[in-house]
Amino acid sequence: MRFVVTRLLRGLLTLWFAVTVTFFLVRLLPGDPVLAVADPNMTEELRAKLLADFGLDQPLGVQYLNYLAQLVQGNLGMSFRQSIPVTTVLMDRLPWTLILTGSAMLVTIVLGIPLGVLAATRAKGWVDRVIQLTGVTAQSLFVPSVGIFLMYVMGVTLGWFPIGGAVDLDATGPAAWLSMLHHLVLPCLSLVLIQLGGYVLTMRSTLIEALGEDYVALAKAKGVKPRAVVWKHALRNALLPTTTIAGLQLGTLVGGAVLTETIYAYPGIGRAIYEAVGQLDFPVLQGAFVLLAAAVVAANLLTDVAYGILDPRVRTS
Repeated sequence: MRFVVTRLLRGLLTLWFAVTVTFFLVRLLPGDPVLAVADPNMTEELRAKLLADFGLDQPLGVQYLNYLAQLVQGNLGMSFRQSIPVTTVLMDRLPWTLILTGSAMLVTIVLGIPLGVLAATRAKGWVDRVIQLTGVTAQSLFVPSVGIFLMYVMGVTLGWFPIGGAVDLDATGPAAWLSMLHHLVLPCLSLVLIQLGGYVLTMRSTLIEALGEDYVALAKAKGVKPRAVVWKHALRNALLPTTTIAGLQLGTLVGGAVLTETIYAYPGIGRAIYEAVGQLDFPVLQGAFVLLAAAVVAANLLTDVAYGILDPRVRTS
């Protein structure tokens, strides 16, 4: 119980820090948020009224405390640009981000496990070296560079996939689902290429360590087939830290999704952030970052708790 409470307090502290940094950073953006939603030639009286309506006429410290008070009540404020609750704006975009990040994580795990097993069972061979080199290279890639490259080659040059949006506007019924999958390929592939390298390398190293354990040697001595030793005995223990790494990588995945959605005009939370920056829509920016930060903190908290339950040694740390 103490372990869970400690992790929960750390998560709440991290979330508070993220909320605070986000609040002050968005107010460093150049420009006047009032001018983004009203006539630049407005009178000074009208501008003052709009600032008062938005609560921007108050000292920064007062704005911060008011925002925290609203946040505790689950109120993310009203969008400056759209004049609707920020929660409504984000909930309209959230399903698309979940589809993208969920698909990317699923593909990463499905490909990462067999590639990691292949490298570990052929350690120090040419297959292992190729997989390691590819994995290290993938880890060093920049999301926008990968996205633009795939867009140009597979979208513009070859014309295999759409280069923007999430679904064809005129698609209905089963055709709409196929269109959604068609549009999902390039954004998902961009994220998978970034995530896959680290997952494969982690899978490889943990499996090599597991294959050196005594229980593996005992299984071999009993005549268990090499394939069964790997997939039924060693892999089961190697998956625990690998699964943990997958949970902890959610932060990288979320950050990559924000950039990927911007590149491909994918209508998720990341695209909402991009649009809000251009419109100086502070409430949407703050709400989006708070939502993403909360998702990452929650994922890390659940990962820590799950790992602590599965491995009691962690509870003492």
